[in-house]
Amino acid sequence: MPATPSATPTNQRQARLARRLPPLRSHKASGARFVLAIAVGAILAPGAAADASASTTMSALPDVSSHYSFTTLGDPADPTFNQLLGVNDFGVIAGYFGSGSPAATHPNKGFTMTPYSGRTFTNENFTGSQQTQVTAINDWGNTVGFYALPSGANYGFLDEGGVTSSVSDPLTSSKPPVNQLLGLNNNGQAAGFYNDSKNNSHAYIWDRVTRVFTPINPPGATSSTATAINDHGAVAGFFTKANGDIVSFIKQGAAWKTIAVPGSTTTEIFGLNDDGVAVGMYVGQHSQTYGFVDSGGMLKTISDPNGVGSTVVNGLNNTGQIVGFYMDSKGNTDGFVADDRLVGIPFAN
Repeated sequence: MPATPSATPTNQRQARLARRLPPLRSHKASGARFVLAIAVGAILAPGAAADASASTTMSALPDVSSHYSFTTLGDPADPTFNQLLGVNDFGVIAGYFGSGSPAATHPNKGFTMTPYSGRTFTNENFTGSQQTQVTAINDWGNTVGFYALPSGANYGFLDEGGVTSSVSDPLTSSKPPVNQLLGLNNNGQAAGFYNDSKNNSHAYIWDRVTRVFTPINPPGATSSTATAINDHGAVAGFFTKANGDIVSFIKQGAAWKTIAVPGSTTTEIFGLNDDGVAVGMYVGQHSQTYGFVDSGGMLKTISDPNGVGSTVVNGLNNTGQIVGFYMDSKGNTDGFVADDRLVGIPFAN
C-alpha cells in the first residue's frame, strides 16, 4: 500500500480552495452506457448519428451552461473518440480514448491527465487486458475502473501508485462475467456493480481495506448501478424500475432520495461531490442526451456549446470543475472539462 501522506486530502483541498464493447461497455451510462464492451454512462454509442436539427436548448430543465467555461480536451492518440470520466480536487482527470468498436483495432485505452503540467497524458491500462477504462480518481491520485479481456469478461480494478489489483464481487454470475468499478472516494471506498446470471445489474460499495462488498439495493429496482461515493459515504447511481424507466438515487445512511428529470424516461447520476452536488445525464426531446447538475434538489441542464444535442457530464470535484463528453457535428466523441465561473478555479490553458 502507498505511504500515507503527511497531509490529508481534505486539508490539501482546503488549502487550495483558500487562495463514472459490443466490446467493453461502461456502466456510467445505461441509456447511455459506457463503451467498454459493456457500456455504462450516458454514453453515446460509437458512431451514433447525432440529430443536427435537435438544438441543445431543447431541454426539459433550466440551462446553466453559460455559467461554465468549456474546454475540449482529449488524448491526441485518438482525435475521434475521448471520454473524460472523473476529476479530483487538483484537476487531475481520468478517462479513456478509443471507441472499442472493433475492439481489436480501436480498443478503449485508459489514461490520466494532469492539466497543470502541460496537459500530460499518462497511459493506464490493466496488464493483459484488451481494453481499459479509468473511471474515477481520488485526491491521492489512486484510480479505479474496469478492463475487458478478449472473451468479453469485464473486471474492476484499483490502481494505487502503479500497484494494481483486480476487483470482482464473488456474486458475479453472468456469462461472460461483468464487474465494474465506477467511483472512488478518499477513504478507499469504491462504487460499482456486477451482473447476475440473467444479466441484471446489482450495485455495491467495495472497501479496499476490508475487501468487503456491501450491496446497495434501491427500493423498487429491477437492476441497479452505483456510480459514485463521496467522502461522507453518500452513494449515488441509477436503477431501472419495473416499468422500464431509469431513475437516479442518492443514499445517505438509511435515507434514500430518488431523482428523475420530469418527462424523461432516463436519468442517470455519474458523479457526486462532498457537498452533495450530483451530475449526470438525461434523455430529452428527440432522444438527445443532456448533462445535468443537481444542487440542493434543483435540477439544471449543462450542455457543451460544441455538442450537437449530446452532452454527458460524468464527474465533478469540490472546486467547481466538471468533466464529460459530447458528440460534435462530425460524429466524433470529444472530451471536455468545464469550470464553474462563479466558484471554480480556472482550468489551465
